[in-house]
Amino acid sequence: MYPLLFRHVLARFDPETAHHLAMAVIRFAGIAPVAAVVGRFTRPAPELAVEALGHVFPSPFGVAAGFDKNAVGVRGLESLGFGHVEVGTVTAIPQDGNPKPRLFRLIADRAVINRMGFNNRGAEAAARRLAHLRRSGAIIGANIGKSRVVDVDDATADYVTSARMLAPLSDYLAVNVSSPNTPGLRGLQAVETLAPLLRAVRDAAGSTPLLVKIAPDLPDDEIAAIARLAVSEGLAGIIANNTTISRDGLASDAARVEAMGAGGLSGAPLKARSLEVLRIVRAAVPDDFCVISVGGVETAEDVQERLDNGATLVQGYTAFLYRGPLWARQINRGLLKLRA
Repeated sequence: MYPLLFRHVLARFDPETAHHLAMAVIRFAGIAPVAAVVGRFTRPAPELAVEALGHVFPSPFGVAAGFDKNAVGVRGLESLGFGHVEVGTVTAIPQDGNPKPRLFRLIADRAVINRMGFNNRGAEAAARRLAHLRRSGAIIGANIGKSRVVDVDDATADYVTSARMLAPLSDYLAVNVSSPNTPGLRGLQAVETLAPLLRAVRDAAGSTPLLVKIAPDLPDDEIAAIARLAVSEGLAGIIANNTTISRDGLASDAARVEAMGAGGLSGAPLKARSLEVLRIVRAAVPDDFCVISVGGVETAEDVQERLDNGATLVQGYTAFLYRGPLWARQINRGLLKLRA
């Protein structure tokens, strides 16, 4: 049913407009009476629960950052069966992001290119939303990034500002230094630059578990070095990984892809590299260190493969656009069947 709706209706809309329409439906699904009814059909089975980061996650499968930038759809996403929601990326200073169009579908590849540019209402607004959500019981991570107007040399103070506002209201905090859509951001992944930044944010986060989100385009040795750094600096985990700037191996017309311009590629084409990055990270960290795998996940088999290769939790985003509102339910039910 949903594939037909997508092909004949939703695919005709501009991708960003379609996302806003979908978010309206998701928010409706989070209204208390509606959520109670929806939850009867989508709630993860107790057998799927995972203990991580000091919490019990109802399912190992959650929503990656980027889908709910302003923490407005958390209740709806939880009611649809996701085990956690990572909101953001949130910046200390509100910003509109990059000029439109900035979101593009590659339907032949089941992929998306985005150069959103951290469009969000800012940390203060996110903090108000998170405070309101604390009673919901949903597990919420807050993903923070550098404000565009802040110079890279002042990035640490900018991250610390967001951390102080959001960490007390979040179940975990994620430092995003890997988006390709903010100038200079990925340069912060160099170990000598990253170490003092993570140290400062860790101290600002207090008792809230801190993770760092890395790019898939780094050389393998640098990925391993960041993983070891995260352990030595007392972080709680790593999120592997963000979108890629690569355009290799796409089925979509090359000229059309080039015309879309710069941005991060997500979806099915990222699957193989994300699995490689997961294996590199897991080999470099202790067994009890949290590793969240994201990138190219579409099916229950994909999620189980990540778990079998050492992921503590798994996140998805892009396939939500192609598989529809029952995606999390399909994943959770599929995981149960695989484990039967």
